[in-house]
Amino acid sequence: MESPDRFDRDILDIVQRNCQLTAEAIAEEVGLSTSAVQRRLKRLREDGIIKAEIAVVDRKATGTPMVFIVGMEIERDNYDALAKFRLWAEKQDHIQQVYYVTGAVDLIAIVTARDVEHYDDIAAVIMAENPQIRRMHTNVVLRDVKLGLFVPLANGDEAG
Repeated sequence: MESPDRFDRDILDIVQRNCQLTAEAIAEEVGLSTSAVQRRLKRLREDGIIKAEIAVVDRKATGTPMVFIVGMEIERDNYDALAKFRLWAEKQDHIQQVYYVTGAVDLIAIVTARDVEHYDDIAAVIMAENPQIRRMHTNVVLRDVKLGLFVPLANGDEAG
């Protein structure tokens, strides 16, 4: 896998903001030919640098408006339990993200639900199907302040 150069970083910056732009529009913006942009996009996808191109859906408009940030404690430092939970969580659509972290909990999960009762049902399933999860600490998101998965790339060393 090649390290992304300036053109790759510029292309990645553009497609992270709008993955529906044509190669022609991207080429015009970065100063390359359309075919060069197409080759670079193909390589970035094949190398796994571009992991997915998705639609971001408005949760409220689709009936799943609530978000819960869930801290989970695993039985001791059980890496097998962590691997089992990861495989299980990958199949659960309401669990959007999971992070293995340092601190008071072992995992942080972002969970969506229709309402508190729905979340309670999801939490019960998490605990029932994952006995390695010892305890869950739940925070209810009151308001989205910022959402995104944008990875800043332009120079890689700027703070702002």
